[in-house]
Amino acid sequence: MERPHNRAEDHGTRGSGPRGGAAPSATGDGAPDRAAAAVRRVALFIVRTVRGEWHGIVVDPVRQLLRRGLSGLVLAFVAAFGVIFFHAVAQHPTGAVAVRLLGGVYADLPLWLALLRTPVSLYVPALDLPVWAGITQLFLAFALAELALGRARTLAVAYATTLAGTLTVRVMIALGPGWWGLGLPPEIGRVLDTGPSAAVVGLFTYLSVVRRAPIVFTLTGGSMVWESIAIPNLAGREHLIAVAAAILLGLLHGHGQGLRRRVWSVLRTGSGPAEAPVQGDGERTRTAPLTPYDEPSAVKLPQQRTLTGSSNSMDTPTGTP
Repeated sequence: MERPHNRAEDHGTRGSGPRGGAAPSATGDGAPDRAAAAVRRVALFIVRTVRGEWHGIVVDPVRQLLRRGLSGLVLAFVAAFGVIFFHAVAQHPTGAVAVRLLGGVYADLPLWLALLRTPVSLYVPALDLPVWAGITQLFLAFALAELALGRARTLAVAYATTLAGTLTVRVMIALGPGWWGLGLPPEIGRVLDTGPSAAVVGLFTYLSVVRRAPIVFTLTGGSMVWESIAIPNLAGREHLIAVAAAILLGLLHGHGQGLRRRVWSVLRTGSGPAEAPVQGDGERTRTAPLTPYDEPSAVKLPQQRTLTGSSNSMDTPTGTP
């Protein structure tokens, strides 16, 4: 026998479903889920960034060091010993004069003399900074850069960032006071250059851009921005210029080969595509365009005739002479 339909029970059952008052609303459940998903995405991004930066800045250079040995730290040792040597020489009056004449860069010097002293200035420590802390930073910057970038690129970045600061200060002094704070008074030309600190900042910034390391960039470039705001002096400006130059060089990293290839193709082709002779049938020849990246095809040698007039050079003569 069938049970009679009870409308009260049916109404109670429907009321306890999704439309009932006891069930939580969809709007209340969606907001915490979206917030949790956003937190998970942010946490995953931070973990991936830290892991990638750890491998790019620490793990890869350590692997190169294990593979190359101490020969991969030649620039780091030379830079550190050079700073120690010039610091020890500068402790005596005569030595201080010699260090100033060899590596002291000032904006009021002739340009040719400043350019001549700039390579040596990479080893002349600043007088108002602790030398041992500077040596540690210098050794670490050159070591990581040499292991990650190579010896030639490390020297190029260090010299380019230092030279950018030296030349830009000359432009600022030429502008004079004003110019929305960009110009400098003439007496700044008698202030000693920053020395190796601009190269250190430039190397760390270049590494952080090339290896996509935002933490290292914040600790180096961000600290230089804060220093220039807190203590507005010549060193702070040169550090900012070094950071900007390193960022530009880092963004151009990897595009040099393509640029060289395009320039080389233009030099090879000249005003138009080159013409290469191609052997045709009989004595007639035709010309075909040769692109910069195509290699000329093999030239087909003319066929030799045998004694019997055959066109195959491998045939042996038949018949009697």
